[in-house]
Amino acid sequence: MGGAGEAPDCHKHAELKRKLYSAMQECDEGELSIAIPKELAVRVSTQASSATPEPQTPGPLSQSNPEYAPIVVNITYSLRNPVDGFEFVVPTDAYPYRVPHAYTTPSSPDAARCWVPCLDNLWEKCTWEFEFVVPRYLEERTPSDDDDETPDCIPTMVVCSGELVEQVAHPYNSNKTIYVFSQTTLTSVQHIAFAAGPFQLYQIPSDIASEDAPGSSQPPMYAFCLPGLESQLATSTTFLRSTMSFYTSEFGSYPFGSFKLVFVDEMPTSRFDSATLSLVNSDLLHGEDAIDQALETRHALSHALACQWSGINIVPKTWSDIWLINGLSLYITGLFLRKLFGNNDYRFKLKKDMQRVTEWDVGAMPPICQPQILDPPDAATLPFINLKSPLVLHILDRKLGKSGTSLGLSRVLPKIFLSAISGELQNNALSTHTFLRTCRKVSGVDLRTFAEQWIYGSGCPTFGFSASFNRKKMAVEITMRQECPAHKAMEHNGISKALFKPVQFFEGQMTIRIHEADGTPYEHVLDIRSPFKRYEVPFNTKYKRVRRNTKRYLARQAAAQAAAEGDAEAAEAMGMIDMGFGLEIWEKEEERDNWKVADWTEEDEATMSGATYEWIRIDADFEWIANTKFEQPDFMWVSQLQRDRDVVAQLEAIDALSEKPTAIVSSTLTKAVLVTNYYYRVRCEAALALVQCAVRRIDFLGLFHLFKLFLRYCYEPEDPGQDLFAHKYVPKPNDFSDFPEYFVRKALITAISKVRFENGNTPSVVRQFLIDQLRYNDNTSNPFSDGYYICTIIAAAAYAVVSTAPPERGELAPAETRVEQNQEDLELIKQTRIEVDRYRSMDRLIPSPHNVVTIAAMEFYMALGVANLMPHHPKIFFPLTRQGNFTQVRVAAFDGLFLTKWYAPQIMRYVFAVMANDPSRTVRRHVAKSACYSLALLAQMGEMKAAIKESETLLIEEDGNGNEKTKESKKSELDSWLKIVRKDRELGKNEIVREFLLPIALLPDIDHEVRWCLLKLADILIRPVEETPPTVKLHIPSTPVVEVAPPIPSVKATIKAPRLLKTEGLPSSVTKNLSSAKSLTKFKLPGTPTVSSPRVPSIHIPPEPVKKGVSFAPPPPLHAPKKDKVRSGKPAPAPASAPAPVPATSSKPHSTPKSQSAGMSVQDYKACKSALKKLKTNKHANLFLQPVDPIRDHAPSYFDIVKDPMDLSTMGAKLEEGLYKNRFAFQKDLKLMVANAKLYNLAGSFVHNEAIALETFFEKQWTIINKTLEAADRAHAAAKPVPPPPPPKVTVPKPAHRILPPVPAFDDPSPPPLPPVKRIPTSVPNGKASPAPAVPARPTIKLRVGGPSAPERPSVEAPPTASSSKPSKPRKARIIEPPSSGSEPVADAPPPPYVDDGSHDILQEVLAIEREKDESRRSREKREHREQREREREKEREREKSVSTTNGSSKRKKLTIDDDLESLLPTPSKKERLTPPEPSTSTSVPTITARVISKPPPRPEVAPTPPPPAPAPRVIAPPKSKKEKAPSAQSSRQSSVVNPLRISINKGKEKEVSSAYPSPTTSTEPTKASHHKKGPVVQATPVNEKKVKELLKSLSKIPEAAIFLRPVDPIMDGCPTYLEEIAHPMDFGTMGVKLQKGDYMTMEDVKKDIELIFANCRQFNPPGTFPVTCSDVVEKAFKKEWPKAMERKLAFAEKRGLQGVLTTLTKEPVSWVFREPVDPVLLGIPTYFDVIPRKDARDLKTIKGKLDSDKYDTPEAFEADVDLMVQNAIKFNGVDSEVGALATNLRKRFKELLNGWKANSSKKRKDGDQGNSQPSKKVKTL
Repeated sequence: MGGAGEAPDCHKHAELKRKLYSAMQECDEGELSIAIPKELAVRVSTQASSATPEPQTPGPLSQSNPEYAPIVVNITYSLRNPVDGFEFVVPTDAYPYRVPHAYTTPSSPDAARCWVPCLDNLWEKCTWEFEFVVPRYLEERTPSDDDDETPDCIPTMVVCSGELVEQVAHPYNSNKTIYVFSQTTLTSVQHIAFAAGPFQLYQIPSDIASEDAPGSSQPPMYAFCLPGLESQLATSTTFLRSTMSFYTSEFGSYPFGSFKLVFVDEMPTSRFDSATLSLVNSDLLHGEDAIDQALETRHALSHALACQWSGINIVPKTWSDIWLINGLSLYITGLFLRKLFGNNDYRFKLKKDMQRVTEWDVGAMPPICQPQILDPPDAATLPFINLKSPLVLHILDRKLGKSGTSLGLSRVLPKIFLSAISGELQNNALSTHTFLRTCRKVSGVDLRTFAEQWIYGSGCPTFGFSASFNRKKMAVEITMRQECPAHKAMEHNGISKALFKPVQFFEGQMTIRIHEADGTPYEHVLDIRSPFKRYEVPFNTKYKRVRRNTKRYLARQAAAQAAAEGDAEAAEAMGMIDMGFGLEIWEKEEERDNWKVADWTEEDEATMSGATYEWIRIDADFEWIANTKFEQPDFMWVSQLQRDRDVVAQLEAIDALSEKPTAIVSSTLTKAVLVTNYYYRVRCEAALALVQCAVRRIDFLGLFHLFKLFLRYCYEPEDPGQDLFAHKYVPKPNDFSDFPEYFVRKALITAISKVRFENGNTPSVVRQFLIDQLRYNDNTSNPFSDGYYICTIIAAAAYAVVSTAPPERGELAPAETRVEQNQEDLELIKQTRIEVDRYRSMDRLIPSPHNVVTIAAMEFYMALGVANLMPHHPKIFFPLTRQGNFTQVRVAAFDGLFLTKWYAPQIMRYVFAVMANDPSRTVRRHVAKSACYSLALLAQMGEMKAAIKESETLLIEEDGNGNEKTKESKKSELDSWLKIVRKDRELGKNEIVREFLLPIALLPDIDHEVRWCLLKLADILIRPVEETPPTVKLHIPSTPVVEVAPPIPSVKATIKAPRLLKTEGLPSSVTKNLSSAKSLTKFKLPGTPTVSSPRVPSIHIPPEPVKKGVSFAPPPPLHAPKKDKVRSGKPAPAPASAPAPVPATSSKPHSTPKSQSAGMSVQDYKACKSALKKLKTNKHANLFLQPVDPIRDHAPSYFDIVKDPMDLSTMGAKLEEGLYKNRFAFQKDLKLMVANAKLYNLAGSFVHNEAIALETFFEKQWTIINKTLEAADRAHAAAKPVPPPPPPKVTVPKPAHRILPPVPAFDDPSPPPLPPVKRIPTSVPNGKASPAPAVPARPTIKLRVGGPSAPERPSVEAPPTASSSKPSKPRKARIIEPPSSGSEPVADAPPPPYVDDGSHDILQEVLAIEREKDESRRSREKREHREQREREREKEREREKSVSTTNGSSKRKKLTIDDDLESLLPTPSKKERLTPPEPSTSTSVPTITARVISKPPPRPEVAPTPPPPAPAPRVIAPPKSKKEKAPSAQSSRQSSVVNPLRISINKGKEKEVSSAYPSPTTSTEPTKASHHKKGPVVQATPVNEKKVKELLKSLSKIPEAAIFLRPVDPIMDGCPTYLEEIAHPMDFGTMGVKLQKGDYMTMEDVKKDIELIFANCRQFNPPGTFPVTCSDVVEKAFKKEWPKAMERKLAFAEKRGLQGVLTTLTKEPVSWVFREPVDPVLLGIPTYFDVIPRKDARDLKTIKGKLDSDKYDTPEAFEADVDLMVQNAIKFNGVDSEVGALATNLRKRFKELLNGWKANSSKKRKDGDQGNSQPSKKVKTL
């Protein structure tokens, strides 16, 4: 992290994190290795062979391994200052009265290895023996006290896992005691714990009733606590004896000998369970006056005891089984609490837990069991697993109890616990599979579906039910709809679906209970097998119409009156009829008016009388973890609340009624709160539901009822008609003896605080009510503590003060208050704060339990500070964060501190000191976590409001698609937030962070959680330095023949490999291009090293009638060896200057990709692949993704019915393997798959319907695909050149140059130069023209390697001696003369006769396809060429001048062949990748025909003005196709899109390989020579695609431009000689295609092509004709629009650089005079603008404005403005003046800055060129 003696670099936190990960990974394999000595024999245990192996589940763990005899290893070690695993609690200055003690702690998952050498995991078990030697007393004693027991001295006690064997005095030191413990049961080291200290012992007494039972023995139970807490020990732990009795009677014997509880301080966790011992935090102790704490303690301690059965004795087999172990312990804990608190409490908690699970499990949580995950569950998901697991076991118990023959899990669990005690359960490791198998054996129920849904799957269902009565059928029609939010959330995320396995829909049985009108409940079972279904439930009442008698209400009232008069029987009858009657307040009319009780209207009574049933219960047996929505009328919910005794039914009714706030509902809920027969938690829920009725629509009746209910605990008003909203509520002295009333009272206070007006504010009467409760609270005569009650009032006061109106994000900043507080609000807040401060001061003097009142006060201050209702200053919380306060108080104070600007240097230094040195591990961890979380909270609260809002605005502007890019927006928002934080001076640039963060993280004794939090904080605040990735070196063994290609000293050529045709023997449909395969061979140039090169195999094409005159070379011998590199059996001896063929290592060509091996085209393959991808992601495709498995899919007869199975994965495999000939074969397989599904599954079944839906989806997609591909085919067919009529035979003189011998293939896709173009007929060897033979003999096409070339001049018809541009005869076929096989080729030898083999049509088709590909290569070559030229232009910008486009051709003609070659000698860039050839079945040898380029003689006649040539130097040559190496018989029209690379010959010596356009890596000498020859070059303007598109669009809209929108068709347009006269056709359509492909690099290229259109038109058409008139109109419009398109501005890099220069210059003192425009009035120089014209006035501000608004075209223009500013100053003030001197210095400084910028930019370019010779994809010229 830094050098020796250096401070750690804070930017290297990523490296530290990586090292920590590596260290932890190494630790998993152990840190201590023990070698077995050689002399120690390792013997196989004899008992292992005779023992019968236990049955196991098949799997990797089931392999039987030999067992060896044990080896005893003695390790002697000492431990000082352990980093983890052990906690010492000692007195300090801050805590002088703390009792010293020590204990083991699970502060990290592998803490045991920190205090004992061990195999630290759950599954390595052994027996244990401990011997502890401790001081007899912790106090120092004098020698005289040795023999006497001092009453004040507390002896040291040791409590350990296992059983106490003996406690003896030390034999040599009487001040020490020895404790010996033994654990005979095999136990993991992670379940071993001990504690030592002056503990007080309490033996939990035996249960007398259980002790008297015959044959029962109760294990001893002990509780230990620190001195001073012994009075609370018995109160907190006595109930554990009944817990032990319940567990042993229900689930089997206790697995150990005893159970011990030790209460200690400063536990990092709430509890540490180990074998026979649980270490518990002292906070769980409570006195006799506690109410709330008693409930929590009973749950925690009973769960600790349950863990002895499941968790300690039984462990999970794998980490994925942790749900079962934790779930079992929590499940049996719940069963005990049901016995302790009652069934109502148990079912109420289950319902609440289910609601929490359904809110949580909506896609963010994994399944509770993931067998594929081998690591422990994450800390974030473990609470969810612990919440859901006991619920799953509960519904499993219900399922087993109803479906099977057993009594549910009550029969299963004893068997499992018994098998663990008896040793039948191997290693006491329980797996999910074993548990489910046991359940199946006991009950006989198949649980596979249950396990897949609830255990291995994630998500919970959401049901929507509705019911209606069908009088005709006498049945209740129940409609069920099911949705799964988790599956819906992951529907389009394949990775999450694979990991989380969300259940699409749940299956099972659900019980509904219909309470019919006669009062009888009838249960019905709904079998749920689909997401939607309508059920018909029979109605049991026999008569058709059931009418309610309204006299029932009168009967109830009469019975209630009798009950009020003391009739016991009537009272009992009333209890059976209705829980809400029998109360005096509801029977007297006066009281009903006082309570504002609402009655049903006559309309409601009529509706109720017409109802056929009372109410319906959904999932009456509580068998589903689901969110159920059921719609039924209000009066049915009221009946369910009042008459159903199940607390779950009552809770459902309250939830439903709370959504319908009416006067009836408010009265009903009030009644539920009053009636004590309801369970107290239901009454609390009813009180909270009354908040929904406190709305203006019903005159805040809910708030009135809440006040009326709470009035029972206050002094009654003297006036019975007192307005409760104006009454002062003075509470009576507290009396919490009635526990239900205590909880209802707290619920009423919470409910009253939640009442709001429409604007989100609390009524002032509510706030005053809460102030009164704090002010007049009297707990003097109450036997119970009111600490938690006061906390409830303070929390309610904080909630009431803060408005619930949702603030805009970031508007909680201190500078912006959303709602202005009036004077009344301010006064109420002041009074509330006074009361809270008073209670906080009282809590210092008379502490509440665990200082809960102080904690509540801290939270009150936090809430008001966040809402900007009080100053949010660190001084409020800072004092309570110091040591000496209770730990939970410190934690709450730190929470408040982190909501302020805690990153001030002084506070941050303190925070880091706490993380590093605080004695409390709990505080250290909490502070470290809160430091990370608080940054996000502060950003949300608005502390960083301005920066965040700016970033959000930018994001919204950039992200115009709204919801489609929500995730990207959030991610970019997070990135921008991180940038803001890192640049913030108070956070990212904070020196305290950079100074202390990494040193604290590197401390050797730092807590591991603190270290990770610090690294997380570093990730947020500090940008990590990029780590250099490790270099991976692979040694690849050499091949049998090694090709070594040393670099050519003078020339480096890397050119695209040729594309080949398929040879004969393959069907024509298989012929296609393969761009990825590569085939290399070699050739040697004389005097140069060898160069690797691609082979160009000869191509055989099946015979076909000839359609064009094309000359072919004679075919090679059929018996030529496959790897031979010569064209024929004996190669011609090459002359000294000719390249010699070099044998290649292998001539085996690369094959076509598998996916296209059957002949499928690339377009078809891509279309099929896209269609398959869409099919697989379709929601109806789940059943068709994999092949049908008869066993898995329960279809045993599938293959008997379906003979040709098919599925999407098989189709994908066939597509990738190339088994489809075309896309229609793919379509056929899809139809086969659908037909199979329809054949096997009945019509109307689920699979049948899914198949139809998938087929419909596919047909829609396929229609689109077909139309697209057919349109592409038509466009492709239209682009094919129409062959002209057969030309007459013309004899052309042969050139006077000799022809080179054959040259093998090389690494340059360009061929050697060919002889000059000769238009000759098909000829015979003697040179005479003759007709082509009718039957050829397998000719071999000699194709030239190359790409697109520069356009040729149209003068290609004349003989070499007289070149003329005007064609006089139809075009003839061009041929390439092959070299002779003799010793030296003869220049005058005629070419062999061309035999019409009928192959030309195929050739032409392939050429047309490849023409498009040539254009892309041409664009790359142009790009590289222009980049090189621009580099040279930069160096010679001063002396280079523009070259006109018209005389370019004449200048180019004057170039010698040497000059042309020198301009074509660049080193090719790596961008020119090799284009692989296609395989050929021919045995012939690849050849390249050389061609001589000679300087043409002077032309005898004046040719018409040719079209503007391309800017690159050209070599006149016939075009060749890139793929097929087309022969010379290509039209001049093709030459406009072909650019071959050549080998040029001059004076008998062969030149190096070169490209038509230089690459960026060209050596400077040839390039300079070329430029000197060509003259100065004008600076090009980079192409602006947008402006060019607009230009073409505007020109195309002109009516006269219609004839220029598409290429000229000689046949269709009636001009058969057009392509002979016009060598470079051009049109706006072609230009659009070229622009789209990126062929235009400069605006000049675009202009030349547009001018070429007009020149071609005028060349072909006589003046005055319609086409020429059209061209004049369009040209006029073009000249008008072109200046707009040529508007230029600086490049981005130049603009940024000049802005930097200007900014630097402006900041320096030398520029102070020039920063603002000259103001003649202010400066007193009225004649300034007389001397300096206003248009020439310049200053730095004006120049900066022009630069920012892109007013400068070039850096020179910017520089000229600065010079003008200086000249103006000198001109007006004089050179010797003060301003003149400043101007001179400014100019000098400006030149320095500008030259520095130029040097830096050129250096970067050079570095980039040297570091990466491969140019970027889009190289733009400057």
